[in-house]
Amino acid sequence: MALATKYIAQARSDADDRLVEADELLAVMQLRSGGELPGVIATPALLELVRKARRYGLKLAQPIQAQFGQEAVTAWVEVLPDDAGCIIGLANWQSAQIPSEDPGIAESRRAEIDRDLAELIARLDPQQAILSADTASRELRVLAAAMRKGIGRPWTDFIEVEGSQHHQPLHWRLLDGAAVRLPGSNRHWRASLVPLGGAEPGSNGFELYLSADQPPTQMPLAYTAEAPRAVPGAAIGRDVAPVLRQPIARIIANAETIRTRLAGPLAEEYSNYAADIAAAGQHLLALIDDLSDLEVVEAEEFTTAPDRIDLADVTRRAVGILAVRAQEQGIAIDPPALAERLPAVGEFRRVLQVLLNLIGNAIRYAPEGSRVHVELGSGAGEASVTIADEGQGLSQEQQAKVFDKFERLGRSGDGGSGLGLYISRKLARAMGGELSVSSMPGKGARFTLTLPREDR
Repeated sequence: MALATKYIAQARSDADDRLVEADELLAVMQLRSGGELPGVIATPALLELVRKARRYGLKLAQPIQAQFGQEAVTAWVEVLPDDAGCIIGLANWQSAQIPSEDPGIAESRRAEIDRDLAELIARLDPQQAILSADTASRELRVLAAAMRKGIGRPWTDFIEVEGSQHHQPLHWRLLDGAAVRLPGSNRHWRASLVPLGGAEPGSNGFELYLSADQPPTQMPLAYTAEAPRAVPGAAIGRDVAPVLRQPIARIIANAETIRTRLAGPLAEEYSNYAADIAAAGQHLLALIDDLSDLEVVEAEEFTTAPDRIDLADVTRRAVGILAVRAQEQGIAIDPPALAERLPAVGEFRRVLQVLLNLIGNAIRYAPEGSRVHVELGSGAGEASVTIADEGQGLSQEQQAKVFDKFERLGRSGDGGSGLGLYISRKLARAMGGELSVSSMPGKGARFTLTLPREDR
């Protein structure tokens, strides 16, 4: 049996799924997909269809998609197996230019990948001087400690930028993506600098991520003889999380690289598979983080490290981190104006953690096209920020349970663990503040974080 003559191009594959003969269009598809002629079929969707037809001995037909750089191609393909391999017929070839991705969104995705892979994260001021440094890596704990002792010094004082003989620090754009050497490590490292600030990148400082091109060579501290034994019930934070976090982060980063086609052209369906893998990895990583935080806040000895903070500034940072997610879901969210200041007392990273949870929830449950409102307030000895959405709102019964442990209010499939608000309220109260909710069904929900105020 042969294919009908209505096809605009035909090809033949052998029993090993190698394209051995091809008319012009199918040859172009093969070569632009990175393959050779003759050679194994290089277009993923076509290869999958040919393998199915050969495996089941059936004639199969369906549309396939391929991407060549910024060109997307859709074609109808019919595959007929025979004793030697398969005969392939092509029809209805259509191509279109793929719109360029917004540079801001692409840059934000890259930053998310770098953040997931980072084994050391530092906060820098506009002159690239260290403000804080943190790591969960046993290999880098000495470096992180040195950085914390050297607050106010350029971060490049503590590492070696490969191939650079210039005075440090260089302009941040020259250091972003640079190969670096870290004291005490034989692995190859890369530095990523994410500028903070609106009109002028870096005007509010930078986030520095240091990531390696291979997994750690040392076991986590929890598995070494020098580590103290974990207390009963503290298995996630000490024993499990350090082992799982890095490989899961690499799965997420690799899936995002595939999804965004940074590694080369890919059919839309495979890009969607990669997106599912990345989303599942993010959910698992978030669950590990929630369970680790749960152990911390429920420990009898848990305390925070209160400091003078600008609640307006922390809120702006939280909004900035989640801006891309809000944009992707068609939700508008405005941070406090740059001129606004609201002095408060709290631990910076814990306040940021609470606000990320509140804003993330608002984005998750707000309808598309709506707005998330951010309101600052102050009273006698108090500073507050309210995150209000335009979603379905909560009944009185739901409001009474919303801060309970593992409470998800009957929601399913939203990726939540039911721990975020419980942990957030624990953190707020540990800092001498409060987290409260007010809502009416159909009129959205308002979550308010209150902290002690200290005027300057």
